[in-house]
Formats: sequence, C-alpha cells, structure tokens
Amino acid sequence: MTAGHPGLDRRRVAVRGLVQGVGFRPFVHTLAGELGLAGTVTNTGEGVLVEVEGSPDALDAFCRRVAGDAPPLAQVHSVEQAPLAATGATGFRIVPSSPDGPRTTLIPPDTAACADCLAELADPADRRHRHPFISCTNCGPRHTIVTGLPYDRANTTMAGFPMCPDCAREYTDPADRRFHAQPVACHACGPALALTEPGRTRLAGERALAQARRLLADGAILAVKGIGGYHLACDARDPAAVALLRRRKRRAHKPFAVMARDLATVERLLPVGPVERELLTGPVRPIVLLRRTGLPVPEGVAPGSPDLGVMLPYTPLHHLLLAAPGPDLLVMTSANLSGEPIVTEDREALERLAPLVDGWLTHDRPIHVPCEDSVVRVVDGEQLPLRRSRGYAPLPIPLPVPVRPVLAVGGDLKNTFALARDGYAWLSGHIGDMDDLATLRAFDRAVEQLGSVTGVRPELLAADRHPGYRSLRHAERTAAGRPVHRVQHHHAHVAAVMAEHGLDGGRPVLGVAFDGTGYGEDGAIWGGEVLLADYDGFRRLAHLRYVPLPGGDAAVERPYRTALAHLRAAGLPRLPQLPPVRACEGEELRLLERQLERNLNCAPTSSMGRLFDAVSSLAGICQRAGYEAQAAVELEAAACEFALSAAPRVPADGYAFGLSAAPEAPADGWIADPGPVLAAVVADVTAGAPAGLVAARFHRAVAALVRRVCAAARERHGTTTVALSGGVFANALLSSACASGLGEDGFTVLRHRRVPPNDGGLALGQLMVAARSSAAREE
Repeated sequence: MTAGHPGLDRRRVAVRGLVQGVGFRPFVHTLAGELGLAGTVTNTGEGVLVEVEGSPDALDAFCRRVAGDAPPLAQVHSVEQAPLAATGATGFRIVPSSPDGPRTTLIPPDTAACADCLAELADPADRRHRHPFISCTNCGPRHTIVTGLPYDRANTTMAGFPMCPDCAREYTDPADRRFHAQPVACHACGPALALTEPGRTRLAGERALAQARRLLADGAILAVKGIGGYHLACDARDPAAVALLRRRKRRAHKPFAVMARDLATVERLLPVGPVERELLTGPVRPIVLLRRTGLPVPEGVAPGSPDLGVMLPYTPLHHLLLAAPGPDLLVMTSANLSGEPIVTEDREALERLAPLVDGWLTHDRPIHVPCEDSVVRVVDGEQLPLRRSRGYAPLPIPLPVPVRPVLAVGGDLKNTFALARDGYAWLSGHIGDMDDLATLRAFDRAVEQLGSVTGVRPELLAADRHPGYRSLRHAERTAAGRPVHRVQHHHAHVAAVMAEHGLDGGRPVLGVAFDGTGYGEDGAIWGGEVLLADYDGFRRLAHLRYVPLPGGDAAVERPYRTALAHLRAAGLPRLPQLPPVRACEGEELRLLERQLERNLNCAPTSSMGRLFDAVSSLAGICQRAGYEAQAAVELEAAACEFALSAAPRVPADGYAFGLSAAPEAPADGWIADPGPVLAAVVADVTAGAPAGLVAARFHRAVAALVRRVCAAARERHGTTTVALSGGVFANALLSSACASGLGEDGFTVLRHRRVPPNDGGLALGQLMVAARSSAAREE
C-alpha cells in the first residue's frame, strides 16, 4: 500500500504467451471492470503489459484470473508482477501499443470462422450478412496477415482498409465482440470479392460469388484465394472435372483433398470418429485423413489411397461457396506445381495459373505469409501430423531444455525450418521441396518473417549432413561466420520425438527411424535404422542389409527397379511371371542387370521405404510412382482393404526377417536380412495369393522385426523407451502394429503428436542436437 493512497495497491503485470490477436486486452478490460480496478493495458513486443490499481485482494484475484480465465484462443505462459506506487487513478483504458523493446510475443495462427460470426453471416437482418470476410476477436486470419509487432491493425495487411464508422464504433466498445479485433471489417469498408474469367467482364461482390458457384457446378476449375494462398477447386463429385484438373496440373495419381459443406456431408461419405470430428469442426480445421470404406467419391479424387483427405470450410468465403444449392463437395488442392511454394500473389496467380483454371475468385486483402493447409491423421485415438502449417504455425513448441538462438534449416523434402531460443522452438509452415529457386526464395522470406515476429537472432545454424542437400549448402552460404552444425538425418528424426515428448536427454532411447532416404555416416543411404540415441549422439544398433539402389531417383520413380535389385541381392530368381519383371521391358532389363553386376551408379541403401517399394512392386500393386511414397501408400491401402474384406485373417505364421550380428559391430549390432521375406513374397505371388494378403503379411513382418530388435537391444542396454520416427511411420497400419506389440512387451512407446514423422519434423531434432553439441564444445 502507498501512504498517500491508503488501502490501494498498484502493480505492473507482464503477461507473456499467446496473448495478442486473441481478445486478451478486451478480456483484461472486462476483468478489471468486474473487480473494480483502475489502470491500463497495452500490447508490447513481449506480450501484454497491465498497470492495475485497487485493493490488495482485488489485485490478487486479478493476477490469478488473468491466466486462469483467459480467452479460449489464448495461451498464457507466464504472469510476472512488480509493485508500483499507487496514484489514485480511476477508470481502466486500453492504450496504444508500444513498438519499442524486444519482440518475443507469440503471434496466433489463423483460426476458422466461429459460430457467432457464421450466425451473422447467415442472418439477413445482420449488417454483415453474406460478408465473405466476417471475423471477430475469436476467429479469422492472424498469422498470414501480420507484417510486424506489436499486433495492431497498422501492422497487418488490413492497414489498407480504414474502418467505417460502424466498425470503428465496435472496435472501441469494450462490450462488443469485436473490441480491438484487428481484422474487423464489413461490406462498407472491408476487402471485396472479384471473379476474373478470360475474355469476360470482371465481376464483383455477390455477382462474382454467384458466377463462381455456377462455374463449379458446370465442371469448371477455379483458382480460389484463401487465407494463406490460392487453391484449385472443382466439383469433387464430377469425374470429368476431377480428370481435367489432373491433366492440367500434371498430377496423375497423388490424392486430392476435398472440402465438404458440413459435417453431415462427411458422415454420409465416411465413418468419422470422435477425434476426427473434433479436428474437423475445431478452430484449426486441418485436412483430416479418413479411412476409406468404399468409393464415396470418384476414384480419381484419391486413386489407390487408403484414406480420403477431408476438411470443412474454415473461412466465410468457403461457407458461401459451398452453400446449397450447388456442389457440396469440392476438390481443394494447393495452387502450385508439385513441390513448389503455394501461390499467394494476385499477379502471379493470373500468370502462373492461367493454363490450369477457367477463372479466378479472388479478393484484395494481401497475403503476407504463405501458409498451406495442415494435414493430420488419427492413429490409435491420437492425432499424427503429416504437415504442420495453417492453424498450428507459428505456435511454438516448448523445449525440454533451454537452447541458444539457433536456426535449423530442415531437409530438402517437405521442408520446414525452425527458430529456437531458450525454452521454445518456432516451426515454420510447410515450405516445400528445396529443388528450385522459387522455394529457396520462399525459404528466405519465411526465415526473415518468422525472425521478425519471434525476435530470434540465430547464433548457430543446424542442417542435415547430406553433402548434396540444397538446405545445407544454403545454410553454409548464409552463415556469415556463424557455426553450421551438421546433424545425421535419422538422429534428427529420433531427437524430434524426444523433444516433443519433453525428454531432457538424460537417458537414451531406442530410436526406430524408418524412411526412404537419409545420408549415413558411412556414405550409404540409410533408412532402416535402430539407434541408441540421446541429444549428444547415437549408436547404430541395427539396420536393414544393404542393397544396391540402381540409378537413384530412377529407382524411386520406378519401384520395379528396386524390386529387381532386391531380388538379385537376396539370390532369388528373376521369374518371368513376377510383376516387376513384366514391368521392366527387355532392353531396360538387360541394362539393369548389367548395371547391378558391375555396380554402376548403384548406391548401397538400408532404406525401409525402398523395401516397401520393392514389395509393392512384387505384389503387382505399383510399378511406377507418380508422387513420393506412392508405392508404399498403395501397399498400405491393399493391406487395409484386405483386412476389411471377407477374406480370412492373415496367418499368424507370416513372413520373417533374418537377423544376424553386424560385421562392423558383432557384439552390439544386428543386420536385418529382408531375403527370407522376399522369398516368401515371391512364393505367395507365384501361388496366386491376392496382393492384399501379401501386403498384410509384410506389414506384420516389419512390426515383428521392430519388436524383436528392440527386445534384443533392451537385454544388452536396459533401455525401455522406444521412439518411432521417419516417413514410414506415417503408415497408420504399421505405426499401430508396432506400438501395440512394443506395448505388450513392456516398452514405453513415443510417437509423433506435434510435428510430422517425415522430414517436416527434422528441424526440431536438428536444433536440439546442434544446440546440445554447441554447448558441450563451449564447456
């Protein structure tokens, strides 16, 4: 208390966390009024700063409730108090934000339109009836419109849309839902829709929307500007429109995602579990992979996939576009060529998408931060992210130990980078494949943008060890004297699982890292690895036997080449009736055989991903891959279809790998030989076994191998925790089988829940390993 103001206290309360853009200042204003407190609240670069005055009991209650009763989208990480001299102030005000000081606050992700806004959107009496950009404190764009901190309208792409008197009145009214909601707008003052068709007059507003709906119903393909970029859209129930989109985009096989009008539409197509329902209808609204139980849409939407990727509308424009009458199910795929960054600029969209679309449904609010749709699937009742982007980025991931400022550049495929400092890592949205100049430029822009809103100034860079990775070379070119720490690919995968589960690295784990490719310490292509690992290092305990991969990318794109290489390595005959032999034409077959005999351009690989490709080919499922992991995806689909069919259960005496001591470490390591598995596959195929049976037995064999190796490793090392990572564990069937079996054996099993198991999660592991290694060197 202060002598001049008996009975009064005054405190400075600094609140850090996700507290800007989520209605936190209006919440503080209301809470202070309820408790009879005076003072001010403002945004700063570090969070929200409150100076509050009143009775000691009321101040204590305020400091408790400012975290406990925070708005639903807020995440309060800390509340710090400091005493001030009471002034006898009256009233409580929101004051202009402070642009000075460090910038460490958290920017919220984009959030789906809330129920209150959707009710207004549908209400003819409301002044925002059918306004395509309706939003409030609890929903709408955030991350993709922020141009700087603190989070105020002037630092967003809404700065070019001055509020009309009605919106300004709501914005300044503490009792209004739009009090200090930065994207607030209406028909009179907000962004506007426009439809462009080649050779026709440009339409605006409702006329643009009506024509867009007509075009979609007539089988056209539209470019639709969303929150984080453009989509290509067509009627998912129209096989001709879907086929046309595939031809124009040159995407022959990769599954498309669909956007459904509402949950009821989805439930008429596919079974939806409780976790899937929560994801589909929640504020994030990612693409959710739902297991297919038939052909709910034309086969061309997701050919050969065990799942259909489904999302619900997350912007008001989506709701208006999908409203009845008209198509209730749209293909919604990123407007880009495979691996390239999503298109966000209007001029670029008109130029680059011209060969793909019949029209552009766009608007005049700029997109500052590109952001793809997130993709998740549910495995054993828990979400497994496959692409962490819209709705999640740029939320930080808490780290189990503090780290020095670091930039981890990730890998070359499915690139995602991370910035970290102290106890948090900020992962970028999905960048793409680092194989062209456009992606590298997008990477640089994203690093600059994320750095500007997090305040992280990296002192250290982390990258993959692969000498040919563009991400590594880019890190080295831009290091400017800072150290670049190279992290082994599969070590990074395992470290990422450890980090997201809060392990401090005090005890090693058994890391099962299965993927398609990763640069090994011996120069070979690794990918079927069991490691004893912590953040400080790893020991290779087991791996698949090396097999020559003929022609590198040629083998990846043509799984039959991988299958033939595996047959030869296993000493199995190249029977003419086998599917990969039939798929490999005469001259190519002779050249391939000569290449394998002479070991020309044949990189040795222990990749589990390539073994999945080989078995997919042998089973007659996939001989040519039009997108990454197609052969493995279709192998999983065949196994799932077999399990759902009326066929008998998979025999318990399925395939089995050989297991022997590794020559390089006979006392401590093992080589898993796929030869016996391949021999059994060949026997089944030549006996006429259905492809689904072969696929199911192979999945069982891989899960049994994981159990066997982990049990043997536990006997030698006493480790009881297993971490599953790598792109192969995006396979729900395999992930579930491994986790179930290991759990029965008494292991604690860690699987990805916050970052993808594929290379989209590498950066988190890289930064943990690099920061720990750097700290050790300094000590």
